[in-house]
Amino acid sequence: MTVIVRFAPSPTGKLHVGNVRAALWNWLFARSRGGKFILRIDDTDVERSTKENEDRIRADLTWLGLGWDETFSQSARFSDYDVVSDALRAKGLLYPCYETAEDLERKRRLQRTRGLPPVYDRAALSMTDAQKSAFEAEGRKPHWRFKLSHKPVVWNDLIRGETIVETASVSDPVLIREDGMYLYTLPSCIDDIDYSITHVIRGEDHVTNAGVQIEIMQAVIDARGKGALPEFAHHSLLIGADGQGLSKRLGSLSIEQMRDDGLEPSSITSLLAKLGTSEPVLPQPDIMALARGFDFAKVGRAPARFDEAELLALNAKILHEEPYAALASRLALLGVTEKIWNAVKGNVAKLAEAGDWLCVIDGPIDPVIEDQNFCAQAASLVPDDPLTEGSWDAFVTLVKTQTGAKGRALFHPLRLALTGREKGPEMAAIFPLIGALKSRARLKGERA
Repeated sequence: MTVIVRFAPSPTGKLHVGNVRAALWNWLFARSRGGKFILRIDDTDVERSTKENEDRIRADLTWLGLGWDETFSQSARFSDYDVVSDALRAKGLLYPCYETAEDLERKRRLQRTRGLPPVYDRAALSMTDAQKSAFEAEGRKPHWRFKLSHKPVVWNDLIRGETIVETASVSDPVLIREDGMYLYTLPSCIDDIDYSITHVIRGEDHVTNAGVQIEIMQAVIDARGKGALPEFAHHSLLIGADGQGLSKRLGSLSIEQMRDDGLEPSSITSLLAKLGTSEPVLPQPDIMALARGFDFAKVGRAPARFDEAELLALNAKILHEEPYAALASRLALLGVTEKIWNAVKGNVAKLAEAGDWLCVIDGPIDPVIEDQNFCAQAASLVPDDPLTEGSWDAFVTLVKTQTGAKGRALFHPLRLALTGREKGPEMAAIFPLIGALKSRARLKGERA
């Protein structure tokens, strides 16, 4: 069997880390099995779906290295959905309902007051043709629900193990709106059967949906006269470092924003591939190496904690371990040479920060003078160019001898005056890059 999976984003907004974790796991699983990864654009919501968002989704996935083998949009398949929905109507599995949103809310409130679950009561199934005609004469158009079996649906989830959904405790799902537009569920089920999806990998918030969709998929298989049910794997959801959900912070956690912030794609994939598993999070620039190690047996059930600080630290490790040649073209755009990169990379969490250190080295900067007399004395002791890495130790030894300063009282004012910053790269590495003339000027308090 060839493994075939799909990632199915809706082009109604930006991709965020939660979406991308599902996309990544689908991609890793497919690649680990030599299978196929399909990008399906769920754009049945034509009012909210935009081409701009679709283009963003494709750009984000491409940037992350998650290439697809096939892609299609649901909006191009409405005629296929019509064929199946007509067959479901003919079998009595898709039935019309005329309740308004207000009618349904009243029913739910009444059920709650009686201590009952707010499940649809199937009143529409007992309507006479005359009642239906009367509603239609009023201008009402029906929405269409799928008639569930009210039997337990059981499957072996690849992460959760044996899973049971009692469809008697679930409302018959609305599949088609009053205006004739399809909601997510029916097109998704039809596509999964028509495209021979073998595994559906997604968040555990879809577990109950899976019980419903399995029944709909079986009905689609019967209507099509072919097809097979996929296997399911429902992974835990991401939570923030504070243990709370991420829903209120998805804007800042969009992949587009992370790219704009200068994060490396491999830091995102390295983190998301391991969150929720028993394996440690390690920097892994080779995404295929992540695929080779992907295994549902290593996935746990507990919520996975997403920490932006961990992502940033991972990003820094990836940059530090990356050979200069792999970064050369991007560093060249910042004006950063190999010598400068080697001097500052230990203090860089994002590549753009190397450009910030270039500005510190080349100047001009406003030096911070803690002790004017001390710095003036130090200025007179700066050796002539060309400076080398050994020049710093010789210079500091001379300043210590002449001023009597030592420890923090020696090093801290020198760093502040020469870089304008409290912390940074080893001074032995950047002192020769700053040069004698700028060093003397800065120690004198001059902008240089």
